[in-house]
Amino acid sequence: MRLHHSVKYPKVSQSIMVISLKTLLGRFAAGICVLAAITALFTKAVPIAQNTAAFKTDWGLSYQENGNPPAGNRSQAELSKYDAYYLGNQEEKVLYLTFDAGFEAGYTPQILETLKQHQVPAAFFLVGNYLDTKPELVKQMAADGHLVANHTNHHPDMSKISDLENFQKELSDLEEKYKTITGQEMKKFYRPPQGKFNEQNLTQAKNLGYKTVFWSLAYVDWYQDKQPTREQALEKLLPRTHNGAIILLHSTSKTNAEILGELLTKWKEMGYRFGTLEQLCQS
Repeated sequence: MRLHHSVKYPKVSQSIMVISLKTLLGRFAAGICVLAAITALFTKAVPIAQNTAAFKTDWGLSYQENGNPPAGNRSQAELSKYDAYYLGNQEEKVLYLTFDAGFEAGYTPQILETLKQHQVPAAFFLVGNYLDTKPELVKQMAADGHLVANHTNHHPDMSKISDLENFQKELSDLEEKYKTITGQEMKKFYRPPQGKFNEQNLTQAKNLGYKTVFWSLAYVDWYQDKQPTREQALEKLLPRTHNGAIILLHSTSKTNAEILGELLTKWKEMGYRFGTLEQLCQS
């Protein structure tokens, strides 16, 4: 018992405690340094990750008030730096009618006839499959004075194509098909498939002499087995019509073919005229 309560025991314990405390403090300080290094690493990495996320995007619109242009996830001022458009002159009652088509569903002849009757110009953004399978309709579009434009040869996600050679090939292969069919050079207007793009794509398209064309008015019209009714289509399109609208419709839509004449008449009654994408880019 005396051994355990000797004067020497507390001194030994104190010494051990001091050593242990120094060890703990040392390890704590080392941990702080490691934590600081990790924090610095992630602090530098976050902006890179954010920039990478912002670099790729899907074209999207926010309709805030009927009759006014929607907000895009890139402003027209930002897009203008890349010769890209989603909206025309907001001071003019002018509309720009465009159609996308990856295949022929049997409705394009009716659409072309309606456009001719109403004397309305349109732009058809086509993919390679369409030119391969329906060259006679491509010829008719060109003969009727419509713009046949580039929707790429294979309809890929262009935002995943980083090298210029493969990006250009998707466009140039379609150009060659068009020239073979019509004997004419394809005018350089391009719409990214599914609206997927990034700033690099916009720069590449501009450097190749292309105008990139998005849209400011559209609705869900592309499901073959779930076509909107006439009423649903008109309710979506007419109230949202606005000055300078670039309208995207799909020529694969049965509903669009059936209501196009009515749509064009109502738009004219609302005081709108129809312009071409060439005119939009010159305004």
